[in-house]
Amino acid sequence: MKNLLQQFIEDETGATAVEYGLIVVVLSLVIVGGVSQASSALQWLFSDNNSRLVQAFSH
Repeated sequence: MKNLLQQFIEDETGATAVEYGLIVVVLSLVIVGGVSQASSALQWLFSDNNSRLVQAFSH
């Protein structure tokens, strides 16, 4: 039993899969956050230009 436990502790075959999984999760969160911020900035930009166009054509 002690030998089996020692082998389990020293086994690192699944460690890289877990590390790659964590890297994918972190990158996904960064990408989603960046897209959200870019979307908000573009929405503000076009709504601001749209209001200027509406004001220019209304006079």
